[in-house]
Amino acid sequence: MMRLLKLLPFLTLPLLWSCAGKPDYDLVVRGGTIYDGAGKPGYVGDVAVRGDRIAYVGPRAPGDALREIDASGRAVAPGFINMLSWSNESLLIDGRGQGELRQGVTLEVMGEGWSMGPLTVAMKDELVAKQGDLKYPVEWTTLGEYLGTLERKGVSLNVASYIGAATARMNLLGEADVDPTPEQLTAMSVVVRSAMEEGALGVASSLIYAPGTFAETDELVALAVAAGRCGGIYATHMRSEGRRLLEAIDETIDISRRSGTPAEIYHLKAAGQDNWAKLENAIAHIEAARRDGLRITTEMYSYPAAGTGLDAAMPPWVQAGGNEAWFARLRDPAIRKRVAAEMRSPDAGWENIMQMSGGPGQVLLAVLRNPALKPLIGKTLAEVAKDRGVTAEEAAMDLVIEDESRVGAIYFLMSEDNVRREVSLPYMSFGSDGVAVSAEGVFLKSNLHPRGYGNFARVFARYVRDEKLVTIEEAVRRMTAQPAAVLGLRDRGQLRADYYADVVVFDPATIQDHATYAAPHQYATGVSHVLVNGVEALRDGEPTEARPGRVVRGRGWKGWDDGGCRASPTEWNWPFWGPSDWNGAGKTIE
Repeated sequence: MMRLLKLLPFLTLPLLWSCAGKPDYDLVVRGGTIYDGAGKPGYVGDVAVRGDRIAYVGPRAPGDALREIDASGRAVAPGFINMLSWSNESLLIDGRGQGELRQGVTLEVMGEGWSMGPLTVAMKDELVAKQGDLKYPVEWTTLGEYLGTLERKGVSLNVASYIGAATARMNLLGEADVDPTPEQLTAMSVVVRSAMEEGALGVASSLIYAPGTFAETDELVALAVAAGRCGGIYATHMRSEGRRLLEAIDETIDISRRSGTPAEIYHLKAAGQDNWAKLENAIAHIEAARRDGLRITTEMYSYPAAGTGLDAAMPPWVQAGGNEAWFARLRDPAIRKRVAAEMRSPDAGWENIMQMSGGPGQVLLAVLRNPALKPLIGKTLAEVAKDRGVTAEEAAMDLVIEDESRVGAIYFLMSEDNVRREVSLPYMSFGSDGVAVSAEGVFLKSNLHPRGYGNFARVFARYVRDEKLVTIEEAVRRMTAQPAAVLGLRDRGQLRADYYADVVVFDPATIQDHATYAAPHQYATGVSHVLVNGVEALRDGEPTEARPGRVVRGRGWKGWDDGGCRASPTEWNWPFWGPSDWNGAGKTIE
């Protein structure tokens, strides 16, 4: 009897909890200034979360919660959408993606030109052969299987992908400079459709890199039609961002018009000092198409320098057939002589990024996989050429051969004034064109473009707070609701009841990027909390153990009740959800 009396308080606790009832919410973000993503001015209020969804947004949330976050004096916004990410490999190694997570990014959109599936046996072998510091087994075949692999391994961020136009081409044609037969083009369209049914957001091309550059306009139109029939869009790194910028924009508009599919222009820019003045004409071409009713949108990274490889300084023909064929040609003295001559030519008929940057002194080496070459990281190509007593062209070819890679490099191409102009465009979203990494371990073996650590924080610090080019509510809109609407994402991109609880809390007065070209591995500061699908992935500025990221799928996914593919892209009504603006006026339409 005495023992029963001692246990009585513990036996009655569950009964008392039951009488009291469950808390109304799992978590409430209290007292922050809410920027809901629709472009409206902020107001002080609460965001309440139940499970993976937002349960309430507005003045003080009624009821109680298991946990509260005091957001007083800080901004509360939807999680930011990175419209162009190259985190395909890095998230396999470290699912935290801290460089992006610490800026408030909750969705990485991958697949520019080349995607992680579908892969043939030869493509799998090539993917393994190309691996540098980051090593991983290729245990998937399709794009859907790759995305599922990320989700199962555990990621802090949501992930999504396009099907690469070059990937579809490689499935049928390999990496050769050939045109598809009608039958092959039909088969390529089937590859795109299959990826769309697995959840791809659209088809994306990258037209200055082999083998994507070998695709003619008609081929791209056919692939855009296949994506559009499944509710996707066409995104593109255009054929030129320099001397033929306007012609490249017109090709993009033509592909959208002929296919009936919306088009997104990756990292809009006028590259090379001789081309800086073309930006206004480029904008005029885009806005004329928008006024005509075409759904043309753009994205950018907020830096005047680009990051790519030394392949972008060499003619596409020498790269035809894949890496091994490229390396073999560069060992041939006669071919080397021809390549060097074209690299020096003012107009060899292809996009020479080194030439547009102003020469080898404006090319900073960043990623080398050969341990013997690692000491060259941080040097310019001009410095390496001088040290070796060779021309810059010879140095570039030698580095590619010795490293057996494209050799990652940073090119100083753009005008800061043009960056400011682009930031102000109402249809401009943002993408890092970089890699979500952590400032530790294997990632420190190479330098990266600082945009992977600072792209989104830089917009708020430099262009919102310091230069006041855009308001905070407009910057939030163009990182959240606008890209969600462009991509046709379900229930994401706004702080709205029943939407997924992707939420960021940050201090507008202190948010700051710190990464530089010389010292890129520095996290941004000022973001205190990040929720991904209702779970804290970042708490008090530090990543948690949770990995709540999920695969975010497009309209063509067979799992949607109303998904699938249609007879024509015009049967879809873009945008699918959320506010957007296709008329060029810069006003939010709800």
